Amino acid sequence: MTHAWMPSSPCGDGCHSDPERRAGAALVAFRYASVVTTVVAAAVLPAAALLPSRWRRGVHRRHARIALRALGVRLQVRDERGPSEPGRGVLAVAGHVSWLDILVLNAVESGDYVARADLLDWPLLGSLARRARVVPIDRGRLRELPGVVDEAAERLRTGARVVAFPEGTTWCGRAFGRLRPALFQAAVDSGAVVEPVELRYLRADGTAETGVCFVGDQTLVASLRRTVRLRGVLAEVRRGPLQEPGADRRELAARCERLVHGGRSRAREADVLLGAARTRREPVA
Repeated sequence: MTHAWMPSSPCGDGCHSDPERRAGAALVAFRYASVVTTVVAAAVLPAAALLPSRWRRGVHRRHARIALRALGVRLQVRDERGPSEPGRGVLAVAGHVSWLDILVLNAVESGDYVARADLLDWPLLGSLARRARVVPIDRGRLRELPGVVDEAAERLRTGARVVAFPEGTTWCGRAFGRLRPALFQAAVDSGAVVEPVELRYLRADGTAETGVCFVGDQTLVASLRRTVRLRGVLAEVRRGPLQEPGADRRELAARCERLVHGGRSRAREADVLLGAARTRREPVA
């Protein structure tokens, strides 16, 4: 089901990295074996519910980091948040490139994710999503959005950390979309602070690695196969200064957008990578 406000991205199959940038066969085989082991290990995660909350979050964070290593993705984090108020809810917002985003952000700090409803059925990510108490969203059903915002606000009032991708769909990492203001209303209603997160995937030479982007006509399996064949992917996370919500969700979204995109100007659809397919896909989260 679609509507006029359905988030869409012009990024497509043409945005992916050059095929010659691939890891060797032995390393790829090792990564596949590591991914299988990580998926099997996820079966014991429910036992973490018996642990104190701090330890439980640590278990989930460590599992996400192991999963990233299995996929050949390194993690680098810069923390610029500044002082925070203990017990106050936090709405973390980030740009959206790939299904990997959830693993990366969970490896930094676990939270309750606002994510597409069918994510719960995905391998590897599904188990993490269920542990993360996902707030399910179907962006094709506009009438359900106020309920999602209310649920996120309620969790924020209890001091939870809620993670959302306000672009509403995936982009390639060189081009990106605007942060839609609807979910920011949850921070306004609850008085929670907002943490803008800049997330980039880089090659060894510091340029954007678009091979991880989940755009175009790829299936999840095809995207996973492409990812494990990439060389030296670095997930760079910058946790920006905490933002007071104020009273205007649109102003809050615009303020956070500048930080999430690292001050880069949002790409116009006509200027997206040459040859990129202008293909709509269902939002990942």
